[in-house]
Amino acid sequence: MLYFAPWKKFLVLAICLAGIIFTIPNLFYSTADNASRAIKAIEAERYAEAPQFQNRSPEELERLKLPSVETLTEQADAWPSWLPPNVINLGLDLRGGVHLLVEVKVEEVFAERYTNLRSDIFNELRQERIRRKIRVLDEGIRVEIVNPEDAERAEEIIGRLAQPVGGGIAGGFGLADAGLGQVDLDITRDGQDIWVTLSEGGKAEITNRTMAQSVEIMRRRIDETGTREPTIQRQGERRILIQVPGLGSSAELLDIIGRTAKLTFHEVVAAGGNDAPGPGESVVQDVDGLPYVIKDAAILTGENLVDAQLGFHPDTGLPVVNFTFDSAGARIFGEYTAANVGRLFAVVLDGQIITAPRIQSPIFGGSGFIEGDFTVESATNLAILLRAGALPASIEVQEERTVGPDLGADSIAAGKIATIIAFVGILVFMVAVYGRFGLFANIALVVNVALIFGFLSMIGATLTLPGIAGIVLTIGMAVDANVLIFERIREELRNSKSPSRAIERGYEQAFSAIVDANITTFIAAVILFAMGSGPVKGFAVTLGVGIITSVFTATVVTRMIVAAWLHWAKPKKLKIELFSFVKAGTKINFMGGRKIAGMISAVLVAASIAGAAILGLNFGIDFRGGTMVQIKTEQTADIGQMRGIVNGLDFGDVAVQSFGSEFDTLIRVEAQETVEDNKLVGQVVGDALQAQIAGTTVERVEFVGPKVSGELLQAGIIAVSLAVFAVLVYIWMRFEWQFGLAAVVALAHDVALTIGVFEITGIEFNLAIIAALLTIVGYSLNDTVVVFDRVRENLRKYKQMSLLDLMNLSLNETLSRTLMTSITTLIALVAMFVLGPEVIKGFTFAMIWGVIVGTYSSVFVAVAALVWLGVKRDWTSAAEARAKAGTQFGGAQV
Repeated sequence: MLYFAPWKKFLVLAICLAGIIFTIPNLFYSTADNASRAIKAIEAERYAEAPQFQNRSPEELERLKLPSVETLTEQADAWPSWLPPNVINLGLDLRGGVHLLVEVKVEEVFAERYTNLRSDIFNELRQERIRRKIRVLDEGIRVEIVNPEDAERAEEIIGRLAQPVGGGIAGGFGLADAGLGQVDLDITRDGQDIWVTLSEGGKAEITNRTMAQSVEIMRRRIDETGTREPTIQRQGERRILIQVPGLGSSAELLDIIGRTAKLTFHEVVAAGGNDAPGPGESVVQDVDGLPYVIKDAAILTGENLVDAQLGFHPDTGLPVVNFTFDSAGARIFGEYTAANVGRLFAVVLDGQIITAPRIQSPIFGGSGFIEGDFTVESATNLAILLRAGALPASIEVQEERTVGPDLGADSIAAGKIATIIAFVGILVFMVAVYGRFGLFANIALVVNVALIFGFLSMIGATLTLPGIAGIVLTIGMAVDANVLIFERIREELRNSKSPSRAIERGYEQAFSAIVDANITTFIAAVILFAMGSGPVKGFAVTLGVGIITSVFTATVVTRMIVAAWLHWAKPKKLKIELFSFVKAGTKINFMGGRKIAGMISAVLVAASIAGAAILGLNFGIDFRGGTMVQIKTEQTADIGQMRGIVNGLDFGDVAVQSFGSEFDTLIRVEAQETVEDNKLVGQVVGDALQAQIAGTTVERVEFVGPKVSGELLQAGIIAVSLAVFAVLVYIWMRFEWQFGLAAVVALAHDVALTIGVFEITGIEFNLAIIAALLTIVGYSLNDTVVVFDRVRENLRKYKQMSLLDLMNLSLNETLSRTLMTSITTLIALVAMFVLGPEVIKGFTFAMIWGVIVGTYSSVFVAVAALVWLGVKRDWTSAAEARAKAGTQFGGAQV
């Protein structure tokens, strides 16, 4: 067990060294971040031509937080070739930026499909002289055939017509590519009525194509602005997540991605009057509100554009947008302008005429310019939109979060201090308790942190504020495996084992408990990653990676260090600890107090359930929708003045409260009736406060729509339920059903009491608290499984001992480890709570409470429930029978 073959030593050292090497760039993040992007750009052979660096003034580069090409070149050249350029990306909550969750209105594409199909049906039936009435409804097309004898023939004609729609959409994602044929249309006839609808398969195909096109076009638009490292990805069926660092407001981002930018060129029938439109004509207003009657059929569309750039009018010098058509567009445009000299034609953008010039002469060559009431910025943005292509449908903002760069910098600083204090505190504590072996554990802990950062750097993971909390929590929990091993070694030494044999047996005996305890926490991390969103996923990633690395460092790295020391020192005697929280041979009668503890727990759980109905929870905007604005003032914030200003804006229910310091204020505004109103709340509140209170800065804005808030609450409930169920199944597999059910009882107890504390204190209950609940589930199980593992062992060892005595023995034997793990975890969490950012105070408070309650429930709830459920004394024979049959799991028999 303590022997390491040379190749194993080499492999372990190589893994540790790799972790350290990949971590080093993060020690000087800014230079490494720039060098990373520079090297990647050079490798892609597009460095100097990359959009984010092209034609950028130094002022623009500074505003976008981008280094110059020269700076990047110097840093790339100076970067050591042996050092990887990869660094951990900082989340928006750490470096500032905009987070949007938008929903694409795919129904608009369905409606367009029906409208196009209606025209085709109308023309075909007219040619066949079949009298008909055609209406486009929300659910499809209704074709009413006037003469009953024509109905069957009309159905046949429509069936032949149901072929893929022609005309691609910009970006190569046209509906023609979707393969929509008769198989994707449902055609039914009821007497003289024929219904044409999209099948479920057809809708799914259109949705997928529309979403893929929307993601691609948004990516092009954002890339054109020069913003670095945006995240644009589909989320769910009809939503897109956009995260852009460096932007100061969501309005700036929405101005780029929010417009459909559907450009069309139309023939003008009449201008500026009250003329009524004829068949195939519509009335459209220009930017000044003047009406024009135009032909519905477009001469050309934006699909024929190959380029659009900012330019200036040759006569007036005003900003214009120069455009160039492809060859087909150039031919059509040239033929049309040659045949219509002296007539008006309208340039329509998103349903509004932006200009309607008169054709002075034929325009050949496929280029021209669009003039209007443009500024340099608006003309540049329009050119970007046209180059990227039109969105196939409009979008609706469901969730919006904006973090200022100053707040992100403050969060990083606070997170660093809390992490360092927690790290140093645990290092000192371990040496104080275990002496030399504590030093060995500390070396492994340092390697563990390096492996976490190294792995996150290697995969280019994003570190969020909750992610920092996850690392701090991992530091606290990482020593647990070492504590388990060291406590086992102490027991073996008390049984008069030689030092080498005691160490070997300690690792063997602790392995099963380490695996079981960490798998249960890992299950919670996986579910949190699958069900969570945004920063919560970052917490799940760091927690999951930390669990894996901590098991590796405790069971492999520490063991290799101990083996090397044992081989070198050859000690005759061994003392594993300098002092102990629990003396050897302690016999506390825990089970004697199980009934009193049970009654207390039952009362507290009942009170928590009643409190949910009486007091309720202070749900954050994550779960009830609305807007939250964090304000910073130069002078002490006047809460009453701010409340009066915001109430005067007539946004309904408003809550204003201090947030951390006397200069920080948090303002919550209830969800408004329309999405458009919600989008304005943060900006209006910020502008009003800045106008009336000098030195006011908007640090953070968050908006969550009612639809998303309901889904987040539902997802949170499902996540906690799934975690509890998964744990029940796992422990059932590893132990017996009584153990699984007892663990679930303890979990329900811990979750209920945690929710109860939030009911009493009124601390905001948000998405981060759901992450805390899931982590509490994992931590509580970690503790419970260690006790259960010792119960299982003692059931095999003491077959004649009474069940109550056996439970007391198991609890006393694991009490030292329980206290040690709780203390190290609390050191980390208290440091984060006291010194960490205000934004995650609720999260860390929930974790601190969860550790305390989880420790209590492992002793007085889980084991008491196990006694009440009645563990069968012949259980060991069943387990042994399965073991003999070859059933093994995780390196330990079940």
